[in-house]
Amino acid sequence: MKDGHAHIPEFGKKFNLRAVDPDATNGYTREEAEAEIAGLRTRINELQDLLYADERYAMLVVLQGIDAAGKDSTINSVFKEAGPIACQVASFKAPTPEELAHDYLWRYRHRMPEKGHITIFNRSYYEAVLVERVKDIVPKEVWQRRYQDINELEEYLVRNGTVVMKFCLVISKEEQRERLQERIDNPRKQWKFRVGDLDDRKLWDEYIEAFDDAIERCNTAVAPWHVVPANKKWYRDIVVARALVEKLESLDLRYPPGDPVCVGLRVE
Repeated sequence: MKDGHAHIPEFGKKFNLRAVDPDATNGYTREEAEAEIAGLRTRINELQDLLYADERYAMLVVLQGIDAAGKDSTINSVFKEAGPIACQVASFKAPTPEELAHDYLWRYRHRMPEKGHITIFNRSYYEAVLVERVKDIVPKEVWQRRYQDINELEEYLVRNGTVVMKFCLVISKEEQRERLQERIDNPRKQWKFRVGDLDDRKLWDEYIEAFDDAIERCNTAVAPWHVVPANKKWYRDIVVARALVEKLESLDLRYPPGDPVCVGLRVE
């Protein structure tokens, strides 16, 4: 039986990313997935238009994953039909001096979506408990407190009308090796590669442990994690797109009525 749904971990339970099969396709063939994704992209565009007109909600899409997990390609594929007026992408790299002069959440708060808009975070505030933890950028007593900060931030966003959709893209270590090698070998992708990626790869186990803790400690009823097998890009896209469509459809979005004064008017 086909199942294109993400895995949502149990709330408050220990999580083990290694138990997720990154090659899983749950009954889908590539042909079936590629046929279905076209309709899902169109539906996302329709629902985005409704969201923009309705103006009651915003949507924040958080994409996280180890290096080369496919965050960029997920955005390019899933949001292929989305209009640029109300759909934006925010990518977060090393913080600037101005950003470092503020609290660590400052630069993320400034990019949150306004009502009617979808904003996709390519990496996010979760870097504060992933990269900054693994690379000892901040001490343990600092990053341990950040899980509570993140939960409170997401609860605040949801309470004020922002839907938070969080996706962890899961690939195998061998798949990462192949993707990094392709970046080295393919002239069109060499710009994506940096030597530091190899240093990060040596910290694979430390990153997996950090992801386990981030998912376990920040998996809440108001902002659950969606764990997505991502070795097969075509299956990954189905899972992410379907989750977004189902959530948007659950909001009972509707076009607002026009101004009664305009009813019956004719444009000459």
